[in-house]
Order: sequence, then C-alpha cells, then structure tokens
Amino acid sequence: MTADELLLYTNPMSRGRIARWMLEEVGQPYRVEPVGFDGATRSPEFLAVNPMGKVPTLIHGGVVVTETAAICAYLAEAFPDAGLLPAATPSSRAAYHRWMFFAAGPVEAAVSAKALDLLAPPERAGMVGYGSFERMVDGLEYAIASAAPWLTGERFTAADVYVGAQVSWGLMFKSLPARPAFVDYVARLQARPAWQRASALDDAAMPAQG
Repeated sequence: MTADELLLYTNPMSRGRIARWMLEEVGQPYRVEPVGFDGATRSPEFLAVNPMGKVPTLIHGGVVVTETAAICAYLAEAFPDAGLLPAATPSSRAAYHRWMFFAAGPVEAAVSAKALDLLAPPERAGMVGYGSFERMVDGLEYAIASAAPWLTGERFTAADVYVGAQVSWGLMFKSLPARPAFVDYVARLQARPAWQRASALDDAAMPAQG
C-alpha cells in the first residue's frame, strides 16, 4: 500500500455507507474491500486490522482508522482542500465538535436503545448520556434548526455527513420522528452529488434478493 492510498473495508448494509459518502465528498481515489457478514468480520485477517471486527474500517497508507465519526473527522483533516472542515472560528469549531460527538454518543445510543426496547426508565434517565429519547430528539432538532443550512452555518462539513446520515436513516427506518427540520435537512443532503454517487455505488453492491 502506498503512503497516500485509501482503502475502505465496508459492507453496503452497514455504517460503511457513511464512510463511502465521506470519501466521495473528499474526492480522492479510494479502493473498497467488501466484507461480508458471513463470518468475514471475525476472520484472523480482518481482526488483525480491526480487533473489534467492525466495518467500516479505513486504512490510509499504513494508518488504520475505525469508528465512523472518527473516519469522517480524519478524512476532513487529511484532505483539507476538500473544504470539509469548519471555518476557523471558535463558534464554528465548537459546533462542529459538539454535534459530531452528540451524534456519536447520545443519538446513536438512544436510537439503538429504543430499537432494542432498552431505553432507561425515567427514574434512571440521569445515568445515561442521552437522558431520554425525547430529550435527545429535541437536542438534535435544535442542532439542525439553529444553524441552517448546515450544522456550523453556511459551510457544509464532515459533521453534516455523520449527523446527516443518522437523521436520514432515522427517517427511513422511522427510528426518528419526521419533524420538518429533519425532513428539510435530509432533502438538502440528498441533493448533494457525493451523496448520490455513494448511494448508487452502495446500492449496486447490495446482495441480490431472492
């Protein structure tokens, strides 16, 4: 592998779709290594790359990056000419980090807990980072509605890729309510050429049904 080669281990039925979208936004050549859910993620070869046995996993040269939010943030910094970093102002940088981590923490945890019927009871809400599902949704709506068109204002950033993917999936799978701010935000995201290219590539890689 060359020093600048980008290799993405992914599966089209995973969060790897977010990483591919981010790579399309970056606009650099990359190679995809499909990883099936038939035991391939637990193979010794893959575990040597990512001991968690998870996709997506990105290798840039010899550097391994895991966790989808980290992949998005890493690519924005590795390729600053793509313009996916926030403006160099305290308010923009604060919003960028704030909502990226909010999506990776409270949003991801609350949506997963609800899907598994494992939400914390009200009397234990203070013990979990999301507080309650409703409070998380209100926070997410605030993030999107208070700084339109994008999370840091006028500039689209890697935070919009990561947070936006969560909202898009939430509406698709009805794990988030279809609040107007969410619907409008997803429409803006899905109008982006990089989103459309990434979606087409992942859809084409989906296993045949039947």
